[in-house]
Amino acid sequence: MEKKENFHKHNKENSKNANFKKRDFSKTQTNDETESSGIVVGRNAVSELLKSDRTIDKIYVRKGEREGSIVVIVAKALEKRIPVVEVESSKLDYMSAGANHQGVIAMAALKEYVSVDDILDIARERNEKPLIVIADSIEDPHNLGALIRCAECAGAHGLIIPKRHAVGITPAVYKSSAGAIEHMAIAKVSNIATTMEELKKKGLWIFASEAGGTPYYETDFNCACAIILGSEGNGVGKLIKERSDFIVSIPMYGRVNSLNVSTAASVILCHAARMQRS
Repeated sequence: MEKKENFHKHNKENSKNANFKKRDFSKTQTNDETESSGIVVGRNAVSELLKSDRTIDKIYVRKGEREGSIVVIVAKALEKRIPVVEVESSKLDYMSAGANHQGVIAMAALKEYVSVDDILDIARERNEKPLIVIADSIEDPHNLGALIRCAECAGAHGLIIPKRHAVGITPAVYKSSAGAIEHMAIAKVSNIATTMEELKKKGLWIFASEAGGTPYYETDFNCACAIILGSEGNGVGKLIKERSDFIVSIPMYGRVNSLNVSTAASVILCHAARMQRS
């Protein structure tokens, strides 16, 4: 645990009397068409969106043979490493609420994402040990929104989510966070496992919340740390779990064997925050 001891020694005098410095990560989109929904409908609108610097979560295209500007849109999306999902026309009809989608819809982020280094900078500016939340494959927007609220209330410096196989920042996530998302820095990364290794190199310890680990109240969180929470269905992924430094659990004493992810997050994050600030 040499890495942990060195980190504690370096921060011992600074961590208790921190001066908090707020950074504004609440940039929302200004485009009138998408400000409230994050949905961009139609070939021209999506083409223009791809030319901008706005973050695009996914592009949905109608199944079948592609022609004209759709071919160009898909090529540009793949070039920018934006996921392209083929769906039935009926799904596009539903998503666009009857608007003329012309076979393509883009989901633009309602909030600008930041980098992982930006999150670490927030902790540095506050003179605090980093406390980062990693959401592994959470697909339910209500769960992600509630998790963001828990993370913000516990004083976490930021949240990391994956680009694929997980929900992005959608209107439902916004609503479920009850406003907390306006005060939370969120990074979206291509590979959670790779990001974990990068965080380790920067002095953070990785804790995965999974069954069969050390009880959270017996775990020392008084360090620079990232806490991983997985989906209810699958929990933390196998590879992610294997690459974590520690596995922590919340003992269950009732007949139900697990908690909702946001409920579990509130228990562990509040405990970790208390230890860091004691």
